[in-house]
Amino acid sequence: MGGSVRDLLLARHPKDFDVATSATPEQVHALFKNSRLIGRRFRLVHVRFGREIIEVATFRAPSGSDEDDHKVAEESGRVLRDNVWGSLEDDALRRDFTINSLYYGISDFAIRDYAGGVADIEARQLRLIGDPEQRYREDPVRMLRAARFAAKLDFDIEPATAEPISRLANLLDNIPPARLFDEFGKLFQSGHAFKSWQQLQKYDLAHHLFPLTAMWLNNDPDGRRQGFIEQALQSTDERVAADKPITPMFLFAVLLWGPVSGRARQLMDDEAMSGVQALVAAGAELTAMQCAKIAVPKRFSMPMREILQMQPRFEQRTAKRVQSFLGHRRFRAAYDLYALRTKLGEVPDEDLAWWTDIQKDRPVASDHDAHAGHKAPRRRRRSKPRKTKD
Repeated sequence: MGGSVRDLLLARHPKDFDVATSATPEQVHALFKNSRLIGRRFRLVHVRFGREIIEVATFRAPSGSDEDDHKVAEESGRVLRDNVWGSLEDDALRRDFTINSLYYGISDFAIRDYAGGVADIEARQLRLIGDPEQRYREDPVRMLRAARFAAKLDFDIEPATAEPISRLANLLDNIPPARLFDEFGKLFQSGHAFKSWQQLQKYDLAHHLFPLTAMWLNNDPDGRRQGFIEQALQSTDERVAADKPITPMFLFAVLLWGPVSGRARQLMDDEAMSGVQALVAAGAELTAMQCAKIAVPKRFSMPMREILQMQPRFEQRTAKRVQSFLGHRRFRAAYDLYALRTKLGEVPDEDLAWWTDIQKDRPVASDHDAHAGHKAPRRRRRSKPRKTKD
């Protein structure tokens, strides 16, 4: 159902296959011993099938009346719990986009289409089911999903679906930061980061996710700042296509470099801090502000701050300092950011060439170990033989 049917119609390889049924979660759970019930808002069953997990959902009806004790909603309108069972058609019409409301029936091997999803796939357009403004108010994250699917599938957002997005973008400010981190991963780590960024900017969504970056981009007369970010996103997409590891650490470092370096210069002028001290202080201050919007886990935010703070080390070229720097486990990520800074005019080409050449003759950390967020394996200490009593 849903995305798997859509992807097959688009000649894409589905990420997974989900199952929908008229059986309740309890009935499915009772039928399969190797299953478990999950979820509060949507009760689902995960059925283990070898190494795979098949997600089984019960047909649901659209949100009921105020007297319906199966549904609880926030004041903002976002549904918190919704386990009202319904028919297959009910289930299809309560989904977000028409292209995600398709089902494949195993009884007759035919597609079930109640919302015109097949026609929208043929027209390569993204269209919400129901009134767009109401659907966005129910769950503002649908605006991010619209941007993501448009980027991922190279679809146009149908005019009525697109019109409310810019007006309602501020509703994202009420979404829990932890949930927005999950959406960040889907937008920027699935191979369509560059196009996702374009969609976020087109519909005025970017500044609700990255307010510091958006402010920095407002002063970009020659387009260098935009090019700096776009090149990083294109590089990320290339790594995904090549099946190379990526990490949010590096992307957030790119998005925050401009604001952090600007704040550091201000601290150097106002507080007489050294360059390194200013970068440390600015990194801590602005990372906290960004995390108030998108909750970046410390396993990513701490190394992200580290590669920001490492940038001044590229100005130190004594043999001892260079050798130490090349052995740092985050050198590759720091170097990648340093290389990108040529787009901003901050790094002369000859300086970048020097650091590029020096890596050819000296040992450095494995390619993109730091960028991938991998830790170098620790060397085990040989244990001393125990002394035994005679």
